[in-house]
Amino acid sequence: MAEEVRGPDTAALDEVVTFTSELIRIDTTNRGGGDCRERPAAEYVAERLAAAGVEPTLLERTPGRTNVVARIPGTDPSAEALLVHGHLDVVPADPAEWTTHPFSGEVRDGTVWGRGAVDMKNMDAMVLAVVRSWARQGVRPRRDIVLAYTADEEASAEDGSGFLADRHAALFEGCTEGISESGAFSFHPQPGTTLYPIAAGERGTAWLKLTAHGRAGHGSKVNTANAVTRLADVVARIGSHPWPVRLTATVRAALTELAALYAIDVDTHAPDLDVDLLLDKLGPAAALVEPTVRNSTNPTILDAGYKVNVIPGQAVAYIDGRTLPGTEEEFAATMDRLTGPDVEWEFHHREVALEAPVDSPTFAKLRAAVERFDPAGHVVPFTMSGGTDAKQFSRLGITGYGFSPLRLPPGLDYAALFHGVDERVPVDALHFGVQVLDHYLKSA
Repeated sequence: MAEEVRGPDTAALDEVVTFTSELIRIDTTNRGGGDCRERPAAEYVAERLAAAGVEPTLLERTPGRTNVVARIPGTDPSAEALLVHGHLDVVPADPAEWTTHPFSGEVRDGTVWGRGAVDMKNMDAMVLAVVRSWARQGVRPRRDIVLAYTADEEASAEDGSGFLADRHAALFEGCTEGISESGAFSFHPQPGTTLYPIAAGERGTAWLKLTAHGRAGHGSKVNTANAVTRLADVVARIGSHPWPVRLTATVRAALTELAALYAIDVDTHAPDLDVDLLLDKLGPAAALVEPTVRNSTNPTILDAGYKVNVIPGQAVAYIDGRTLPGTEEEFAATMDRLTGPDVEWEFHHREVALEAPVDSPTFAKLRAAVERFDPAGHVVPFTMSGGTDAKQFSRLGITGYGFSPLRLPPGLDYAALFHGVDERVPVDALHFGVQVLDHYLKSA
């Protein structure tokens, strides 16, 4: 009879709660434009890795914007290495809107509260707890595990994963795959059904800057070359543009598995497939795939004028665009058509779309790790509507999966907690995540 593999020790279950809470208390708000300081959180992580015998390296492109990288040697020198990464920065939070202070890290009623509880200091803490449990138990993984705690993920990643990939590639030698946010969380589309979506793709980032030029003048005069009017027309066109359906392999796999789970007879490869009708039939479960069957363009910022009776000669807008793999040329051509001759557009920030195989041994092991601890759950692949540091690490040939496991209770809207008010994570969910990660990383 095969020997039962030990799980994490009880100290790991206590530590993951403590680490999540204490990391939340370290305010690493990233307001963009370089306004962030991750160093205190990086030092916190580095100290606890060093105490477990794992040698951390602290790296900065900009003072205070600190990354931590460490390698845990595996038992099989011929095996490819695995990257496990998480970011240390968080988005802003207004304390006036929260039930508890967003940087209190309060543990109350079996829940850890605060900014970063799900995005993503919980994952940072889970990995740290697993690694320290291994040190106490004398456990080594089969393959090298490279840990990366990054800065600047919530902005451009220039001080974080982009800097690491471009200037410290040697630290990731041998890494062929990676895991990070955001996947393997439980989702309850209906009573009695629990889904665990594991990310095997991300839409690309296509943030745009639009600039309209016109004739400056007095606000009381007729002006048929008003830059604000020109910009407003284009922004409205872009915001309401009906992007066509474009199914990637991962999204098609997600629709296939969800349709089978709901006993919907459909061929997702059929040329006449009505995707919107299928989404309607899937009900709440459609939320996992609906944002990723198309490209999208959402206007987010308008900047024009300085006085109410002065028509400005220029007006600027920003668009949050997201692209599916293989649609980049179509996206650019569509922007040319929608903007027309009077409005210029350019990429304000651009990153690639990603897709990872769902029929790979890695995905099978990720699936098995979740189902081991929740046999009644259903793992499905999905594509993230946004992006992660996996985009930058893909420059090194690393295939990324979203895998930060949490078993959440029905009624807790995980998606709404990302960048939302009263972000929080149940203690039980952290314990589940530690067990799943421990098992996967040992078997990977």
